[in-house]
Amino acid sequence: MSEPTEELRRLRVIVADDQAAVREPLAAVLGLAEDIDVVAAAADGTEVLAAVAAGPVDVVLMDLRMPVMDGIETTRRLCEQYPQVAVVVLTTFADDDSILGALGAGARGYLTKNAGRKDITRAIRAAAAGQSVLDREVQDRLLATVRNTAPATHAAVPGSAALPEDLTRREREVLALIGQGLPNRGIAEKLFVSEATVKTHINNLFAKAGIPDRAAAVRRAIEAGLA
Repeated sequence: MSEPTEELRRLRVIVADDQAAVREPLAAVLGLAEDIDVVAAAADGTEVLAAVAAGPVDVVLMDLRMPVMDGIETTRRLCEQYPQVAVVVLTTFADDDSILGALGAGARGYLTKNAGRKDITRAIRAAAAGQSVLDREVQDRLLATVRNTAPATHAAVPGSAALPEDLTRREREVLALIGQGLPNRGIAEKLFVSEATVKTHINNLFAKAGIPDRAAAVRRAIEAGLA
């Protein structure tokens, strides 16, 4: 007789977008995933907060441009009032103000609406697990912003921004590759290891260096002269 399999944990997700033509099909498509339950669809930030209060909720897939209360302000309030709820931004906007505003408010992921269903579901799962996922275009813009604002001495002298001494060589390599904008899969291919191994290195790296998310890791890598 076969052993019973562990029941799959289903993630409770809110889809927030002011356009019904986007919100409803997106909710329907995400609902097809075996581990995702779309528990609410919201047209603005106030509806998001009300749905989260009615909970429980794991992840909010958040548009930025919404009436009444926009996505950045909603993200800020969610992170203050419901820190257990992860936010993944899904928007057509990839300008610096939008990216930095959303990540600064506490968003764990940032995707543009060019992302496919697999990318979106992957980002939702990563956010629920405490990881950050950034669209490649977003990573590139964030890298450019940090490079333009980082002190010249940090950019010119490797290691000028102190990193913990107990970081392993591999953890430093992973940080450098994050700083170059590579996603976990790209890091795994570069280092000839599995994505699971990369995730372990990232978790250890973040814990040792006090890095809260991937955006902060990019800044830290550049400041330390690793990227």
